[in-house]
Amino acid sequence: MSTSLDSTDLKILKLLQQDAKMSHKEIGLQVHRTGQAVGQRINRLQELGCIQKYTIEIQHQHTQFVRLLMQNNQFQSFEKFISQQEKLTACYKTSGSACYMIITHFNEIEFKNFIELLSQWGHYSVDSVIKEVHHSP
Repeated sequence: MSTSLDSTDLKILKLLQQDAKMSHKEIGLQVHRTGQAVGQRINRLQELGCIQKYTIEIQHQHTQFVRLLMQNNQFQSFEKFISQQEKLTACYKTSGSACYMIITHFNEIEFKNFIELLSQWGHYSVDSVIKEVHHSP
C-alpha cells in the first residue's frame, strides 16, 4: 500500500475537514471519483493514520487565551485543577513569556471566577477573541 498522498487524497481530507458527514458519493462528485473509490481512499487514509477521528465543532460565544506565568512550583496542583475545568478547550505547557497557554470559553461571570481561582498560581494575561478571521478545521 502506498503511503504517499496524491492531490485527490488531499482534496478528500479537506472536504472531510469541512464536513465529516459528507457522503462518499458527494465527495466523489467533487473529486471526480465514484463513491466506492472515495470509500476505499478514506479507508486507506484511516489505515495510514491521516484520519484519526471524526468530530464536531462547537460554536462558542466567547473565547479567551490566557497566559499564565507560574509564581510557585505547584505545577501538579495546577494541572490537576485545569484537568477538572470543563469549559477549557486546551491547556498547553509553553516556553517563552508564560508557563501555560489556556484556551477557554467562559461567559463573563464564569471567566471572572476562573481568573480569581487561577491567580493563586501566578500572574496571567488575557486576550479575548473579537472576530475569527480564519480557522482551519
